[in-house]
Amino acid sequence: MTQPFDAAMQAFAPALPLAVGLSGGADSTALLRACALRWPGQVRAIHVHHGLQAAADGFEQHCIALCDALKVPLTVRRLDARHAPGQSPEDAARQARYQALASVALAPSVEGAIQSIALAQHADDQAETLLLALSRGAGVAGLAAMPARWERAGLAWHRPLLQVAGADVRHWLCAQGQAWVEDPTNVDERFTRNRIRARLLPVLDAAFPFFRDTFARSAANAAQAAELLHELAQQDLALVGVPPQIKALQGLSRARQANVLRHWLRLGHHTTPAAAQLGELLDQIQACTTRGHQIRIKVGRGLVVRSGTGLDWSSP
Repeated sequence: MTQPFDAAMQAFAPALPLAVGLSGGADSTALLRACALRWPGQVRAIHVHHGLQAAADGFEQHCIALCDALKVPLTVRRLDARHAPGQSPEDAARQARYQALASVALAPSVEGAIQSIALAQHADDQAETLLLALSRGAGVAGLAAMPARWERAGLAWHRPLLQVAGADVRHWLCAQGQAWVEDPTNVDERFTRNRIRARLLPVLDAAFPFFRDTFARSAANAAQAAELLHELAQQDLALVGVPPQIKALQGLSRARQANVLRHWLRLGHHTTPAAAQLGELLDQIQACTTRGHQIRIKVGRGLVVRSGTGLDWSSP
């Protein structure tokens, strides 16, 4: 009987050459080993050294030894992933990691241009992401969790293990006799994701043994809904104009106003309004029936203001 990890890898068909994001943990170690065995000479590894903890040098040494054994070229990128004021440490590290992976993959190389990047998040990670989104009151875009494939920076990005439980990844590694390193921060319950992993997932496993599959279906349904909302927002933005005209906005339902305004702010101004900010803006748009009615509302990192017959954006 084909095991879940083997089945997932058999279904994985990326464009080659392929780069694998390698942290040194069980998941990325398994992914790199499986890819290197399947496509010898077509796989490279990228290790991002965040410099955030004392154990980081040990991760790097494991990655070097693993890649030497597998005869896989390794690039180590060191960076400063400290977070800015108001930014979560996890978000800062994640953004820095993606930027580093893309910059290495796009750099000229004697081995040929990398076509795809594979990341090792699995079904437990997907469930944690969905639970985090629920805890924050996320909309369908957040509930879509992590996509299995997407395009970014001219590269195809893949998460081939999203249908595989973390325990199945480790079972495969043990059967291979392959060692990995454990990140000590993964058991630090000061981080919300770690509390979910330690406290909620075991309870869900006991109560709903197939929760990983059902959560994945919910995330896929949310992703489809988010795609439809994006398409509708594009159509409505063409209708209301850029910047949006107040009269045209008033011709839409409140839900479509909210959808197109989020799209305008995200697309044109790289900001996302809080629910209360967006609600206040929608109330002001509804009440805007005279020429003298002013709108000046803090949204995201700036202000949405009335300018003539439409809305405009003001950034400090």
